[in-house]
Amino acid sequence: MMRRTAWRWAGGHRSLRRPRCPRAAAVLAVVAGAVLCAAGVLPSGSAVAAGTPGGSAYDFAHGDRDVAGARSTTDAAPLEPGRTYRSSITQGAKLSYRLELDDVTTTAYVPVTLVPPANATVTASDGIRVSLQDADGAPCSYASARIGAGLSPRPVTALGMRETGKTLCQKPGSYYLLVERLDATGSGNAASSGAWDLELAPVVEPRPEKAGATEAPEVWNSASPEALAGEPERRGGGAGFATARGLEQGVWQTGIEPGQTLFYKVPVDWGQQLYATAELGSSSSDGGYVNGALDLAVHNPVRGHVDDVARGYTGSQTTATISPLPPVEYRNRYAVAEDVRGMRFAGFYYLVVHLSAKTADTFGKGPYGLTLRVRVSGSAHPGPGYAGRAAQHKLFEVTRQDRQAAAAGAAGESVGGDPAMKAVAVAGLGTGTALLILLGVWAVVARRRAGAQIRVSAQKPTA
Repeated sequence: MMRRTAWRWAGGHRSLRRPRCPRAAAVLAVVAGAVLCAAGVLPSGSAVAAGTPGGSAYDFAHGDRDVAGARSTTDAAPLEPGRTYRSSITQGAKLSYRLELDDVTTTAYVPVTLVPPANATVTASDGIRVSLQDADGAPCSYASARIGAGLSPRPVTALGMRETGKTLCQKPGSYYLLVERLDATGSGNAASSGAWDLELAPVVEPRPEKAGATEAPEVWNSASPEALAGEPERRGGGAGFATARGLEQGVWQTGIEPGQTLFYKVPVDWGQQLYATAELGSSSSDGGYVNGALDLAVHNPVRGHVDDVARGYTGSQTTATISPLPPVEYRNRYAVAEDVRGMRFAGFYYLVVHLSAKTADTFGKGPYGLTLRVRVSGSAHPGPGYAGRAAQHKLFEVTRQDRQAAAAGAAGESVGGDPAMKAVAVAGLGTGTALLILLGVWAVVARRRAGAQIRVSAQKPTA
């Protein structure tokens, strides 16, 4: 497993002269670090994976904790809801992790993202299987995620759950997350048979303050709206859930290279519907076909899979459109269909776009033009009202700061109320604007420091 490397100001050299204004220098270093991280200059928990062109980094969450999966539940390491973890899994392995959960007052979610190396040989059935079990071995949930028809290594996510109101898994105590890597027999090279990275992000959802309907809505607007028109705005994507770029309703454009996966996030409030379309531009090369070349997926605020669609590519423009999703409602969780069940709470919904690495063999290395059309319709209304706070602050609601972050194209899982993430949000302003802010902070702090020194000198007794 690759480890996060420490970063030091000025390349880590300690021989530089001590600045005259250490406080100003410290602030400058912090702000500069945020700016450079936002611009993609600094490493931030990255791993060589199928996330971005040329096998560059999949962005793990800042502050991920390393955790080793155990071969037996007896030795399973604990996971704390509200934190993110980084682990790894070898070919054919089954690993266990442990959570301590209360009684039926909370629903627990444990998304697990598998990150294959960019040079791994994969089949459509390769991927990950996740289950959550109670102390007696009774299964609470099963889920799996596979590479798919594009035959291209990419991050895939499966979700383990312990839900309230079920027959099983309602007792407090130890629960075990079982993670199994799925590999087709005989497929693979050194990268395929080695350890692949995992990211785990457990969270809990409190129960509602008041009991509500326990049946899924039977009627909702399932008609496809007219496609959004207008001049597209440029907005690059992130390389992981942790650095997903914010989007609001509109038409957005960027470039995507074969093997690249782009992550975006859209705030969707209670009562609102999300519509999304990804358009891959035409190629200058003619002839040929790549199966499942363009993949567009929707994940909910706990990274749970909602829906996805894949389209083949012949060199002519092609479009992947998510089928109309229901309005976000708490009682959607009681539905049978996964795409309805997944729209169960307000918050950031993730759009994940992947272009198969095999596109390069037939049509060239690119980049290829990518256009996203995102619509959020419907009037927002108050949510069910939770009896307690979620493990991640404001995870199941849409705040004013969330909407501002989406408009600015900020990266990060949560901006509202978090000063560190607000610093990272300068990515949406552009690097030049961010550097001007940095210089302004330096000037203000330096002036204050100088003024303080003058006041101290004035108070000293004269000889």
